[in-house]
Amino acid sequence: MKIIHTADLHLDSKMTTHLPPDKARQRRRELLTAFQKMLDFARQHEVKAIIIAGDLFDTKNTSALARNTVYEGIIMNPQITFYYLKGNHDADSFLSGLEEIPDNLKMFGDQWAYYQVNEGSDHKVMIAGIELNFENSMEIYESLQLDSQYFNIVVLHGQEAEAVVRDRAENIKLKALKNKGIDYLALGHIHRYKKEKLDARASYCYAGCLEARGFDESGEHGFVLLDINEKTGEYQHSFIKQAIRKFHEKTVDISGCFSTGQIAEQIKAFLETEAIPAEDMLKLTLTGELPIDAEKDIDMLNRQFRNDYFFCKIYDKTKWQLDDKEYEKEWTLRGEFIRTVQKESLLSADEKAQIIQYGLMALRGEVIE
Repeated sequence: MKIIHTADLHLDSKMTTHLPPDKARQRRRELLTAFQKMLDFARQHEVKAIIIAGDLFDTKNTSALARNTVYEGIIMNPQITFYYLKGNHDADSFLSGLEEIPDNLKMFGDQWAYYQVNEGSDHKVMIAGIELNFENSMEIYESLQLDSQYFNIVVLHGQEAEAVVRDRAENIKLKALKNKGIDYLALGHIHRYKKEKLDARASYCYAGCLEARGFDESGEHGFVLLDINEKTGEYQHSFIKQAIRKFHEKTVDISGCFSTGQIAEQIKAFLETEAIPAEDMLKLTLTGELPIDAEKDIDMLNRQFRNDYFFCKIYDKTKWQLDDKEYEKEWTLRGEFIRTVQKESLLSADEKAQIIQYGLMALRGEVIE
């Protein structure tokens, strides 16, 4: 029997933190497409159940398109049972307020709910879940009751923690779940895939999100597929990569470059070695030290590279390199200006370098933007 574990889809997320309005709108559609692609996979591979471990939606204000995509995805796949546990973002999900809940949609509440997935099988598969809040977060560990003869999947949404305090309801104390008869702990809340042992019998897993929404979510994204042998209770665990786009955060050292053109060539050479697909998103940070009289135009660099990827933004973290000995005996206006700034005790080294750089630009007749 095959079961999908997914979480943190955040459908209808605004996506405007990094992207301009047109591309943010496109990414919102792609989040819905990712959900549909997962359903296509489930149909093709005869998946019996899909566990959604929280944050299916980003807020309670979901668009008609997102609501229809999810609702129709459920009712048009009656052969798949959806086990939906709400997270901190979708506590007011419209699915909870439906006048008629589809037969193949099972939900959870603030008390443990237990669902048997495979009626009549030799080795019963049980899915248990509870939605955390300030009232129940301290008591859920003692109240969990599982039959150790079953294959037990427990679903929670929250942050793994060493201890639980009442004012942090989303914390999950993993130690308190050890030796409870759990076989697989299906978690949501962390947006990167992670799987580790819980105890001798159990593993715990964050499925991550189907699609990254920012550069803090770089890496591979998709969902987890469990293939359970209903005769033996053994299972296979696979991470299915399916992200439409990826976020890449890279750093390139441009030390020694004297001009925007040289910097651009350094960036090109670096990107050729990285082979980042054009459909992905790139955050490129420039580092290193540049000569104080170097010419550097970050806006021009952004314009040069922004159309090479779905989204590309270049950030400048370089420092200006200033050799005092080079200017200490230069009896020119430039030398006097540099020495005067260097003697100012109230300025930091970075502030001095920035002032000197602007001053040299002004002496060359350049416009400071």
